[in-house]
Amino acid sequence: MKILYAAPEKAWGGFLDLIRAELPEHHFEATGRFGVDRLKGYDVLIPTMCLITAEMLEDSDRLRLIQQCGSGLEGVDLAAARRHDIRVANVPTDISGNADSVAELGIFLMIGLCRDLRGMAKSLANRKMGEPRGKSLCGCTVGVVGLGGIGRALIKRLKPFDVHLIGIKRNNPGAAMEELGLEWVGGADELKVLLRKSDFVVLCLPVTAESSNLMNPETFACVRSGAFLINLSRGGLVDPDALLNVLASGQIAGAGLDVFWEEPPDPDHSIFHYNVLATPHIAGSTDVSMRGIVKVVAENIRRVEKNMRPLYCKFLKILQFQYFSVSLRSRN
Repeated sequence: MKILYAAPEKAWGGFLDLIRAELPEHHFEATGRFGVDRLKGYDVLIPTMCLITAEMLEDSDRLRLIQQCGSGLEGVDLAAARRHDIRVANVPTDISGNADSVAELGIFLMIGLCRDLRGMAKSLANRKMGEPRGKSLCGCTVGVVGLGGIGRALIKRLKPFDVHLIGIKRNNPGAAMEELGLEWVGGADELKVLLRKSDFVVLCLPVTAESSNLMNPETFACVRSGAFLINLSRGGLVDPDALLNVLASGQIAGAGLDVFWEEPPDPDHSIFHYNVLATPHIAGSTDVSMRGIVKVVAENIRRVEKNMRPLYCKFLKILQFQYFSVSLRSRN
């Protein structure tokens, strides 16, 4: 099978080398960038951060599987894939080790902002010792927006820091509060309540039509003065102009960003002139998560090769019907 990897060869912690070693009998090609020119002649696409449109899928003559190497499928036209009978699958964060890795980076960003990591680098560069004075996480209120795999992994790891934990969950917030042992959990319409209470606002939810630009001038106006914003999910959750304004005004003390409004971001963007700790979309890129992701991706490629339905398929019910129909036809 021919498999197209829509990324540079060494992106995502050497994922391509790992999957090649797992499936040496298959032919892998990397596009060399986060983009795709054509899909004709490929059986499997690993889209990474690329936009996969209906027009692109029209060009595919034998594509059988779009297999994401993470959880995010917001860039894939799922309706078009369904029309072309192309299976679409992802790797849920909570079964691959990805959520654990992302949570670890989230805590790194929180501590880095509290202890002024940028200020430490300046002090060392200027031969100053004993500066800057940091702030402890202990006693802070952390508001986790989105209580899926990443949010839950973060909460688990934050509890020993003696912080106050609150959250937002779209469905059954009361049940989530009891299950996770949080002090307060609100529904999606109570985001502003969380923003007013939190010293750290941590975004752990996917981008949808409802959550796009969730952090905008109106919601930023509700953020507690001196708070920090952490985005571990998708850049589309945050209006970059609104973020720049609250950083410039000093309304928020800083931000920790692993994802951006465009990727890669312009390193000269004005946002980086302020107290921003930025990492190059590598929150989920660790040895543990890569092993878990490779295991699922390899299994799904094998399954498609054998005409079996993939794990974590987005069109499971439709595919079950199709698979059953194919099985019946093969018997006749």
